[in-house]
Amino acid sequence: MEDLGNIMNSVKRAKSKEEGGDGLMVKLSKVNGLKKIEDEAERREMITPALREALTKQGYKLIGSHSGVKLCRWTKSMLRGRGGCYKHTFYGIESHRCMEATPSLACANKCVFCWRHNTNPVGTEWRWKMDPAEKILEEALEKHQTMIRQFRGVPGVKPERYEEGLAVKHCALSLVGEPIMYPEINTFIRLLHTHHISSFLVTNAQFPEEIRSLVPVTQLYVSVDASTKDSLKKIDRPLFKDFWSRFLDSLRALGEKRQRTVYRLTLVKAWNVEEMQAYSELISLGQPDFIEVKGVTFCGDSPASTLTMANVPWHQEVVTFVQELADMLPQYEIACEHEHSNCLLIAHTKFKVEGEWWTWIHYERFQELVQAQEESGGQQGFSALDYMAKTPSWALFGATEQGFEPVDTRFHRRNKTKDISGC
Repeated sequence: MEDLGNIMNSVKRAKSKEEGGDGLMVKLSKVNGLKKIEDEAERREMITPALREALTKQGYKLIGSHSGVKLCRWTKSMLRGRGGCYKHTFYGIESHRCMEATPSLACANKCVFCWRHNTNPVGTEWRWKMDPAEKILEEALEKHQTMIRQFRGVPGVKPERYEEGLAVKHCALSLVGEPIMYPEINTFIRLLHTHHISSFLVTNAQFPEEIRSLVPVTQLYVSVDASTKDSLKKIDRPLFKDFWSRFLDSLRALGEKRQRTVYRLTLVKAWNVEEMQAYSELISLGQPDFIEVKGVTFCGDSPASTLTMANVPWHQEVVTFVQELADMLPQYEIACEHEHSNCLLIAHTKFKVEGEWWTWIHYERFQELVQAQEESGGQQGFSALDYMAKTPSWALFGATEQGFEPVDTRFHRRNKTKDISGC
């Protein structure tokens, strides 16, 4: 469990002493009327010494003053031949070759199910010192490879997957925080593609203009944690006063994208599972290519959240919700399932070709297309249908494997603390 426990209180006390009681909040002129920091030299670092110590103890490898990487539990799992993450099942990611990272540990929300227990910095605009994208990516790759090397010779690790894991092929910008807040996010994404690394970026739907100005990514997510203004405020606890209009405009901005787009729904039992009609209306607004529906993961008790195990839905409850939602969406059907993650995929029927699903990604083709667009100065565009690949039978909803690839061996934990880290 990634529960800081007593460390949280010491972090807050140390932070208060360092910054005169400001806590982890940055100076936000729009929120608290404090003076804007205009001089770059006067800007503080996002990661304070106390926060750096706490995150390091949790296994984070911090980069510069505002970025980080961490080894996802599914990366470890696939190295051992114990199965991949839901992105492997839904989209063909090689989990042992995926780097989970973020160029911004800060966020504009304080979600009740945040696996950081809201210890990361929060803000509505960038007000910190900024590291160059080149430095962040270089160090991220180095630190990720160092973590992979720790598995060399470990019993159970497959030698061929270990060698493959040293060469990063995918980057999930979903570790923590709000990656799109980073002012050089477009440069960072281009650098990923230059290294032939696919990009999976998750945003919390509070920065619509940044979504519009975003360069093409392999797959762009928005977190749709609730479908009404009241429930979104209760679950995401956003900092923006105009959070609802920003949320709706972010969905519209997503609908303007030509590459693959995803709504990411997290079901919190007794909080947001009764809003079926409202969800269908939001889907009509953004017309995403895919809709991921996942049961919330309980990350341990925390004074920052009232979430308990009672809020975690059973897999069959998630299946029932997805079936009812799909019935309300004329252009969508259930495509895939990853029972191990308590997650299902609803896909637009344009990805169903002659009765067969093509939800997987042709990663080499994507790199060719994005390179051609860059070289043409944006004149040569492409769409999500240009780099789709056929979904294997074991990944489909209704298959006996329930999303677990049969070449691997499923491992069941017994009487051990579950590692909930993952994208």
